Amino acid sequence: MCVGAFLGSLAIGLQLHYHKIVRNEHFGYPDEWFPSVSATIGDRYPGRNVFQLLIALTAPSRLLLHLLWYVLLARAAPTRAKVLFWIGLLRTFTCGGWVYVTSSDDHDVHDVMMIAYMLLTLPYMVLLMKSGDKSPFTHNAKELAANRSRRKWVFLMFVGSIPPMIYFFINHKVHKIAGAYTSYAFFEWALIVFDVMFDSLAMVEFKALDLAVIPGKPDEQRE
Repeated sequence: MCVGAFLGSLAIGLQLHYHKIVRNEHFGYPDEWFPSVSATIGDRYPGRNVFQLLIALTAPSRLLLHLLWYVLLARAAPTRAKVLFWIGLLRTFTCGGWVYVTSSDDHDVHDVMMIAYMLLTLPYMVLLMKSGDKSPFTHNAKELAANRSRRKWVFLMFVGSIPPMIYFFINHKVHKIAGAYTSYAFFEWALIVFDVMFDSLAMVEFKALDLAVIPGKPDEQRE
């Protein structure tokens, strides 16, 4: 659903508003030829609305995942469970901040929420890498170890994308170099890809989990 929200918004934006969403305060097409995440999801109708609707549908599963990790870790590592839960909750809140307060609504609030989300994602990823091998919902230890390794590589790619993204943003904002914002946009999109990839790895850790609603026994009739 999350992938569909971003790709759907991108496809709509490229099809209907290409020249508008690649333009920034300094340059437009052909100097800038690929839109940033913020311009794609927040600047134009109907891409903005499609994205906001689809991303809202991902909230229940995201909140459920935080709750499951808390329940899973509460006895073995209660402090880590609480820290992970609250970081995850704040991360979800800041995600809503930059999704529903778009750059065209309030650029400063949008940027602060996006930066806060990115900063919260770093400890969130680290804590999950340390907790993934504790899942009882898969019985394959090798699979858990392999998944932890995948989480590590995705985390490193996420962190590795931040310095060049900042570099190109400075080139755009301060030095006003043509094309720098397009380069910045690719690394911004890379962060989204790695973020979604990291969360999707929870499928391995919880693949044997079954949730069911079991009705209670009817009350026996009193004689």
